[in-house]
Amino acid sequence: MKETENIHNKLGSILIRREAIASIARQSTLQSYGVVGLAPKNLIENLCQVFKKDAKYGIDVTYDHEGLLIDLYIVVEYGLRIKTITNSIANSVKYNVEKTIGLPVRRINVHVRGLRISNMD
Repeated sequence: MKETENIHNKLGSILIRREAIASIARQSTLQSYGVVGLAPKNLIENLCQVFKKDAKYGIDVTYDHEGLLIDLYIVVEYGLRIKTITNSIANSVKYNVEKTIGLPVRRINVHVRGLRISNMD
């Protein structure tokens, strides 16, 4: 799997790192209503985050000939409608990534890894 995405035009090539795409997806996700934070994709990522901060924490970006595939792993606020939150996140991430990067987003998978109850006080 490549670390960069290549876009070719008549002037040359543009290289876009997966971390840049993940950063845009992260900002869009964290600004969405009902999202408490991002969650690790697996146990290994959770352990790695303790020792070194990873730009792709909770986000997995892959690219094929049809477009980008983005997986988001999130924690949402308890008591809110999860389907509405995940649809809003998917739409927001798709719009912001396509607008900023210029690559088509083929699919966004939102994985809800947990619920968090806010302090009632």
